[in-house]
Amino acid sequence: MCGIMGYIGARPAVPVLLDGLRRLEYRGYDSAGVAVIANGGIEVRKSAGKLSQLVKIVERTPLTGVVGIGHTRWATHGHPSDENAHPHADCHGRVVVIHNGIIENFLPLKEGLIARGHRFRSDTDTEVLAHLVEEAYHGDLPAAVERAVAQTSGAYALVVLSADDPDRIVAVRRISPLIVGMGRGEIFLASDIPALLPHTREVIIIEDGELAVLTRDGVAISRIGGGRVDRRPVRITWETGAAEKDGHAHFMLKEIHEQPRALQETMMGRLPDDREIALDGVDLPPELVRSLRKIWVVACGTAYYAGLVGVALTERLAGIPAEADLASEFRYRSPLADEHALAVAISQSGETADTLAAAREARTRGARLLAVANVVGSTLAREADDVLYTRAGPEIAVCSTKAFLTQLAALAMLAAYLGRARGTLPPDRASALIRGLRSLPAKAQAVLGMEPAIIALAKRLQKIDDAFFIGRGLDYPVAMEGSLKLKEISYIHSEALAAGELKHGTLALVVAGVVVVAIGTQPDIIQKTAANIQEVRARKAEVVGVATEETADALRPHVDELLVVPAVDPLLAPILSVIPLQLLAYHIARLRGHDVDQPRNLAKSVTVE
Repeated sequence: MCGIMGYIGARPAVPVLLDGLRRLEYRGYDSAGVAVIANGGIEVRKSAGKLSQLVKIVERTPLTGVVGIGHTRWATHGHPSDENAHPHADCHGRVVVIHNGIIENFLPLKEGLIARGHRFRSDTDTEVLAHLVEEAYHGDLPAAVERAVAQTSGAYALVVLSADDPDRIVAVRRISPLIVGMGRGEIFLASDIPALLPHTREVIIIEDGELAVLTRDGVAISRIGGGRVDRRPVRITWETGAAEKDGHAHFMLKEIHEQPRALQETMMGRLPDDREIALDGVDLPPELVRSLRKIWVVACGTAYYAGLVGVALTERLAGIPAEADLASEFRYRSPLADEHALAVAISQSGETADTLAAAREARTRGARLLAVANVVGSTLAREADDVLYTRAGPEIAVCSTKAFLTQLAALAMLAAYLGRARGTLPPDRASALIRGLRSLPAKAQAVLGMEPAIIALAKRLQKIDDAFFIGRGLDYPVAMEGSLKLKEISYIHSEALAAGELKHGTLALVVAGVVVVAIGTQPDIIQKTAANIQEVRARKAEVVGVATEETADALRPHVDELLVVPAVDPLLAPILSVIPLQLLAYHIARLRGHDVDQPRNLAKSVTVE
């Protein structure tokens, strides 16, 4: 999710690097840095904060050289600081690296390197890569990089400079994107296409598991542990604005399509095998876990709906009474939180004013505070006793998508973690749940393949005036989130309710021309949901159903349109079933001509009460 820029050629590198990083600012970042081959060594300038701060540093202490790399960092390990900013160097400053992604096994690697005499200057996972390359280097930089990455696990894009091999840049891709830009007598490297467009439109996409060696004359690509790869450049015809969105019309759609990778990064390193759940940043004392009498979940908006799912999973898997409360209401009800309670505060930004106030109230009353947040170093993360970072990366669209999905995944892991710690989750059930979690990225990708059918549905529904979303059990929070997505960007009146509540008033509003979206993914209550659908069909509403492969047959006879997601553990179904609703809301809003990324009257982070 961070920004990578590299250059090798004949002109001064620093202006090219800074311009490229500036064109990647839309991705979000908390620090920036550059490194240039100069005077027989490597010179580094870096700083926490915005790129403008780095520019001032470079103006005060200029860098000269024609080979260099640059980086804007979105923190995942270590708070934003000058020391944690990239690039990172080895012990002698002869090797520097920049890196996007996560090194899952960095702690044992770091411990081993320290034992062998290496000195670390940062709290990041990235720095281990510089030291691994240092150890592996014996005159052949690509071979050293390959030996280094062979010791790691994770998903990342890695770029390496060596003062002892000054005419090459070496890069490796494992999942996180890397693109090479082909110039004349110069080669560029970036994590995203917009940084390359001022210089070239001829690009080569580095694929997973590949190593690229850049020289002034071209790029040589090979498979890690394999042979050479021949790949011709492709020409990019997008304009810069479209390139920032990977060719998508809006950031919201880009972020919906980023969800499989975001899920993978949320779970990375936390489910090392089918038996273990290792939540970095969560260090709950065993005696507290065993003695917990209540879990309070506080959040706002989309995060609150994720919290409702988390509450249900916590009660089922850990056997702890749990309650989700709107953060804006929590303080005013005199909550009975005490030293036997755990408060779980959920906020993408970690700066939501009402959530911060609720979290502080819970701590004042004696509860331990656990934050589920996306932004490292945010106020909520700093004030919490434990932090479970979602690692969703920057989310630019106001309408939250990948933040919600990663919150659901994080809360599912937390509930399973508590269940194992309390002995309420049997090992075989825990293993099945872990396998289900690990299958989610591929299944989320499959759901995205439903988009053409959803576009066709959106064309039919784009002019509706009223919609109702219904569901039972875990499907109810999904209905709430689906309804919110529709109303906030399409401006269509929409309500969500537990399906059994239809007959308690709302059924009076269900008439011809009304659309009802019914979510039915829970096998144990699917027949109840089907009965509620029959009630609205009798009132001539058009019904769109969302089911899994397991529940589809129960819904199909009762709906006008059925969207079927892959089979999944019912406890994890919300993570898949919400994706069609995101896409439906997006395409309806697009067809209605609205500003999807910046809907009226709304802001990304609500930092005032």
